[in-house]
Amino acid sequence: GQLVESGGGLVQPGGSLRLSCAASGFTFSSYAMRWYRQPPGKERELVARITGDGGSTYYADSVKGRFTISRDNVKNTVYLQMNSLKPEDTAVYYCKAVRVAVLVEYWGQGTQVTVSS
Repeated sequence: GQLVESGGGLVQPGGSLRLSCAASGFTFSSYAMRWYRQPPGKERELVARITGDGGSTYYADSVKGRFTISRDNVKNTVYLQMNSLKPEDTAVYYCKAVRVAVLVEYWGQGTQVTVSS
């Protein structure tokens, strides 16, 4: 399986970005999807996750109310809409596909998000 992220870039504080993660090579709807981020000099952290059918989501407290995770199981793509961005949101953002039942997971290569004036 393969995951390819896109949509990162430089944005001013208060701005918005939408990240995309396109999946291929596996049955996308059978996998839960997660977005992680790794700020400079820090450990990778979970930002948001969504179930295979899109019916349930979870957000880290630091992004709750500002970020929205969604998926399109026809386009095999998961999204992360990021609003009201803050400098502390600066990080490399990664998507991950997980199928716990068979202990299979795939990672994307990451996309840089920089929030700065």
